[in-house]
Amino acid sequence: MTAALNAVVRKTGARLPQSGSDRVAGALSWLSMLFLLVFLGLPLVAILGKALQDKSGGYVGLSNFAGLFDAHFTYLLGNSVTVSLASTAIVIPLAYGFAAALMRSQMPGKSVFRMLALIPLLAPSLLPGISLVYLFGNQGVLKSWMGEGSIYGPIGIVLGEVFYTFPHALMILLTALSLADARLYEAATSLGAGRVRQFFTVTLPSVRYGLISAAMLVFTLVITDFGVPKIVGGRYDILAVEIYKQVIGQQHFGLGSVYGLFLLLPAVLSWLVDRFVQRKQKALLSARAQPLLPRRHWPSDTLATLFCVLVCGWLIGMLGMSVAAAFIKQWPYNLAPGLAHFDFDNMDGGGWLAWRNSLKLALGTALVGGVLVFMGAYWVEKTRAGVLPRAVTGFLAVLPMAVPGMVLGLGYIFFFNAPGNPLNALYGTMALLVLCTTVHYYSTAHLTAVTALKQLDGEFEHVAASLKVPFWTTLRRVTLPICLPAALEIARYFFVSAMTTVSAVIFLYTPDTVLSSVAVLNMDDAGDTAAAAAMATVVVATSALICLVFGGASWLALRRTQGWRKH
Repeated sequence: MTAALNAVVRKTGARLPQSGSDRVAGALSWLSMLFLLVFLGLPLVAILGKALQDKSGGYVGLSNFAGLFDAHFTYLLGNSVTVSLASTAIVIPLAYGFAAALMRSQMPGKSVFRMLALIPLLAPSLLPGISLVYLFGNQGVLKSWMGEGSIYGPIGIVLGEVFYTFPHALMILLTALSLADARLYEAATSLGAGRVRQFFTVTLPSVRYGLISAAMLVFTLVITDFGVPKIVGGRYDILAVEIYKQVIGQQHFGLGSVYGLFLLLPAVLSWLVDRFVQRKQKALLSARAQPLLPRRHWPSDTLATLFCVLVCGWLIGMLGMSVAAAFIKQWPYNLAPGLAHFDFDNMDGGGWLAWRNSLKLALGTALVGGVLVFMGAYWVEKTRAGVLPRAVTGFLAVLPMAVPGMVLGLGYIFFFNAPGNPLNALYGTMALLVLCTTVHYYSTAHLTAVTALKQLDGEFEHVAASLKVPFWTTLRRVTLPICLPAALEIARYFFVSAMTTVSAVIFLYTPDTVLSSVAVLNMDDAGDTAAAAAMATVVVATSALICLVFGGASWLALRRTQGWRKH
């Protein structure tokens, strides 16, 4: 009976007349599209308009773009590309080696190593810069290791960016190495191919798209990052920091917009390459593929363990140096422990208000962003809403992946601060920070939601429509319980991202909405590096604690809603 009903629904479901719930779904899909147009599309258009104005706001056409061909811009671009390429060249081999150790060996403690490798995700990008100052700065513990060199410049930027981008590349490469057909390795072994030859003839071709995606992501993250070069860049100027100087220091919004638009190009290129790579990736595995199960081989397992210990030791050392600096009374003269640096209310930067604001931002983004993203993905994937809003929403949802946070923040200044804009009341409020952060990290969350929804058979909605069950009932009783793991992961991702974000909000905060990640920057600018380390430590501790809370909540919720998976 059920099979016959499903067959009828498959044939006729698309021609069912629109019900009241379909019209509601259509209206809500238009609202999702409108949200992305207003809070993503229009701010980007506003940047282009501001790029055509001079410092006083007068129209000057393309004269600001003439600066793209002068010696100063060439110097900035050369520096940005240099540190981005150097960081990518270091991160990709490190991340690949770590991912291979986790996926292709039988070393012990894999879960612990994996957890430690993701620690940098919990910290603002300013933290590695602070740690490098205490390690290799003028009074650093390991200053002698630098010889005649200095940590303030390209060396410091590259070391900090490697720490910051390592987990991002690792996650991609873990996924790439999880897609392996054991039959290919068995065939290579039977033909007499050794481990080295198997790597170049089987492994490398199968993960080349993952390597390309990881490399493009790392390059984009570095060239658009503001935190690390602001702390340890010294006189080695790059584009992201120059945008900050033009907008905050010189109030030259036109030139800052031009630089921001140019910074958009590598991100867009990386996004296009990644989309191309994803299409190619689909053909890597066939339906008859056999999973690759690594065998014990004590020499390679020992080397994998040693490699992971070294990498995790470096990551923990970087984080630990910043944490230690937060508790030391006066570096390097009085190394006794103390809590004086946590007295934020008596320091420049925003006080404990900054931490409370970050907590509000993170909770608000987790709630608002989680709902907006999941429902937007639901309209696109699971309803018979209008073709236009679904198509536009699907395109705009992945666009933030190609928009650097600093560029998005600039767009919000120009669009929401315009006197004639009816949304001007949002400017300077926590609500705008929540919306900006939601849009900034929208793409990854949207793709997570879409992936979860695609796993559900479309017959659920077809059968519900044939039985005149409104979509909200199907959503509440079927879709949400099944997709609960993905929904919780989206909320956790939004929370951690909001706690650590810097670039997207650096232009938008006010004294009343200052954030902890921004307070780290302000404290360092004021010369109070120890207090900056303390605030960064509080951010890491808060993110880690909330991740544990999300983990516990996920475990409890899954026990109640995912029992069907055991049957």
